[in-house]
Amino acid sequence: MTNKAISDFKLGVLGGGQLGKMLTLAGSQWGLRTAILDAGQDMPAAPVCQEFVQGDFRDFETVYRFGKTVDLLTIEIEQINIDALEKLEKEGVRVFPSPANLRVIQDKAVQTQFLIDQKIPKPDYLTFSSPAEIRQAIDAGKVRFPFVQKLRKFGYDGRGVRVIRSEKELPQLLEGETMTEDCVAIDKELSVIVARNSSGEVAAYPAVEMVFNPDANLVDYLVCPAEITPAIEKEAEMLAKKIAGALNLIGILAVEMFLDKQGKLWVNELAPRPHNSGHQTIESSFTSQYEQHLRAILNFPLGSTATKMPSVMINLLGEAGFSGPAVYEGLKECLAIEGVKIHIYGKKETRPFRKMGHITVLDFKRERALEKAKRVRQTIKVKA
Repeated sequence: MTNKAISDFKLGVLGGGQLGKMLTLAGSQWGLRTAILDAGQDMPAAPVCQEFVQGDFRDFETVYRFGKTVDLLTIEIEQINIDALEKLEKEGVRVFPSPANLRVIQDKAVQTQFLIDQKIPKPDYLTFSSPAEIRQAIDAGKVRFPFVQKLRKFGYDGRGVRVIRSEKELPQLLEGETMTEDCVAIDKELSVIVARNSSGEVAAYPAVEMVFNPDANLVDYLVCPAEITPAIEKEAEMLAKKIAGALNLIGILAVEMFLDKQGKLWVNELAPRPHNSGHQTIESSFTSQYEQHLRAILNFPLGSTATKMPSVMINLLGEAGFSGPAVYEGLKECLAIEGVKIHIYGKKETRPFRKMGHITVLDFKRERALEKAKRVRQTIKVKA
């Protein structure tokens, strides 16, 4: 960061969803001015940022013009126009994560090959341009049931992923440029968030254990710390740090992993930005993932990743069968429970499984935090 007063520093963020909102709130503690680029004034970050620019972050000219107005540019979503970021970077605008990182991560097949080249444990994969090609590969014995199909680009929040268990599920195959991966016999799904600044300082948060909603294919809730052995914890941290170093990453990186039933770790996917698996750090860690990202991209010393106390983070999702103006049931009852912290993102419209907020449940005992979280999950509902 330059020597200019931090209150004169203008941070640009591509994306104004809940991650952009929480990043903006973290920056406001230091007096940072934040400009957001996103499509609509009703985005969660719009009311809290100092400047909101309405536009498409996938459009070259829009991103380029926006980037020329800020001191540093970062993201809350990967699916943005990288060509514009590359031009901005060549013209001296600081962009973190780098466009080179985004080239690797935006395409899941490129990401997978990068991890394999780095000797990171990763399921075998193949790429396809159509469901017909996948069917041919199945007939030729190159793809076996069960397998996972992923869109190479633009998958997000559980969209763009299919688990195909048998021939009768083949009509569910996704259209377009996709990849398939061998299924892992999963015991636990884990995530480690790692941060790295331009001085080369690296810090990782303890692994969290994620439990997924089977209908929406996104995180229902997570538990921190994960119930894993110290050896697995150390290996997960080492893998995350190795990947961050190989990318020459500046910022934070969420590394999603599988722990299989034989006790082996596999890396699933990467996200070079604040992540759903780090929301609980706002209350449960000495440094939130949002502050840590700012520290990393501004090349400040990284903050402590130590956990103050165990926590459970619950994704507050729109109830199935309800679409329309959001109504929150059970807020009062949940706020009466000690250690419950509710974050509502400010999205006016709900729909099935839309992320409307999150809830962090804290307790000095992991078991008690889980008991409280169960009560919260049974009580709070987002309807219309």
